[in-house]
Amino acid sequence: MIERHFVNQKLKEFQIQEHIGKIFSKTGYSHIEIKRTPLGENVIIYTTRPGIVVGKKGENIKKLTALLKNKYKLDNPQLEIGEIENPMLDVNYVADRIAGSLERFGQKRFKSIGYKVLQEIIDAGAIGAEVILAGKIPSARARSWRFSAGYLKKSGEINQSMIHKKTINFTNKLGVIGINVSIITPDIQLTDKTLTLKPEYAKPNLEEIGYKE
Repeated sequence: MIERHFVNQKLKEFQIQEHIGKIFSKTGYSHIEIKRTPLGENVIIYTTRPGIVVGKKGENIKKLTALLKNKYKLDNPQLEIGEIENPMLDVNYVADRIAGSLERFGQKRFKSIGYKVLQEIIDAGAIGAEVILAGKIPSARARSWRFSAGYLKKSGEINQSMIHKKTINFTNKLGVIGINVSIITPDIQLTDKTLTLKPEYAKPNLEEIGYKE
């Protein structure tokens, strides 16, 4: 009984996360955190652009409060805006930013977008990072491109539990483009003491990793 209640709560949190993510896609939104208090449920929305989330005269906050109360049956939901200390180490923000840049500047500039984002991640202090773009980039034939820099494990415990990952899809005129972001943040303690290059000397790599049918 307790297990079922726990699973239902986590499922509800996931649904709320997905719903709010769609509402504020490409606006600097990262994620939400739900804390239960004696006065109700406190929902913290993490974003780099709090003005958009709040809305004019708090209009968006009022709509979100009503949504959480009526659709998701949260008990007296209280919304707060949380600060993202280092956006370029947040995979949710980075993936969202890449999607926004591709939509704004066009997929023909995918290389410059990928290189710029990757370098900013490394400059922010990441141990390693990888960005994979898949879809009809830059032509009508579907391809997958990988941008990588620093140290990033592909298997084992480090890959499973220590690498922050995010995958999103967005649709443009030529179809669906997949964006996959992986980051090892500087707070991660690696078990295999690998010597890595300092961020200012990290050399980004670009590789075409195959085709999609």
